[in-house]
Amino acid sequence: MRHPILITACLAGVTVLSACGKDTDAEVKRALEDVNVIDESNLNDLMLTSADPNEAVNYFTRTSSQHPERIDLKRGLAKSLVRAKKPTQGALVWKDVVESGEATNEDRVGYADALIRANEWEKAEAALNTIPPTYETFDRYRLEAMVADANKKWSKADTFYETAFGLTTRPASVLNNWGYSKLTRGDYASAERLFGEALTYDSKNFTTKNNLVLARAAQRKYDLPIVSMTQTEQAELLYTAALTAIKQGDVTIGKGLLEDAVETSPRHFEQAARALETLNASVTKG
Repeated sequence: MRHPILITACLAGVTVLSACGKDTDAEVKRALEDVNVIDESNLNDLMLTSADPNEAVNYFTRTSSQHPERIDLKRGLAKSLVRAKKPTQGALVWKDVVESGEATNEDRVGYADALIRANEWEKAEAALNTIPPTYETFDRYRLEAMVADANKKWSKADTFYETAFGLTTRPASVLNNWGYSKLTRGDYASAERLFGEALTYDSKNFTTKNNLVLARAAQRKYDLPIVSMTQTEQAELLYTAALTAIKQGDVTIGKGLLEDAVETSPRHFEQAARALETLNASVTKG
């Protein structure tokens, strides 16, 4: 009479062991899923920061098509397209993101940024207007300043540039943009000051150095500023100063600067030499 009980107990034991096995399998599966999520997250971050932009575009295009419900993958695709200098396509993907119902204010800023890069200024302004004023970030105010510039609302632009400057520890780019804004307005002294300040944060940026020379030359300060520069950069900057001088009617000074540019260049400076040749020919004819 005791055998059935023993068999039942054995069967019960098998059931318990089976249940334990199922629990273990489930835990392993969950653990593997967690690892996969972590690995995928790391890969997504890597693609957005270190990978070649076009490789990132291919990766996010493929993965987002496999998982169309994943807003994070669309977000990655939009960022990658902008990095790959395809802002028009990037803006289209950003549009899907911001209309998804899962968009953040950061996404709206990304959308506005892509629209500006695609020269869609009115749409960019509309995108920025959907962001509440309580959302205060460097990128948001940097873009607000650029839109205000495009609309020639100078006072607003200055306010936004100043706010953006206060929200970053790396203000070189915003100071350069602010300086260029002043340059286009004809406020050359302020532009010179802002370009000079930008170079204290990023002394290697040639665009800022060139802008600084433009601002100084517009004030008829044709000597090069005291900033670090390579021999090739020095030749390029002399060329910039020369062209500005000639445009302002200071032809003799411009000719001398062109000669300096050709002489300074470590290799033949074709543009400067050609400009000098044209200038000499026009003077001879005149």
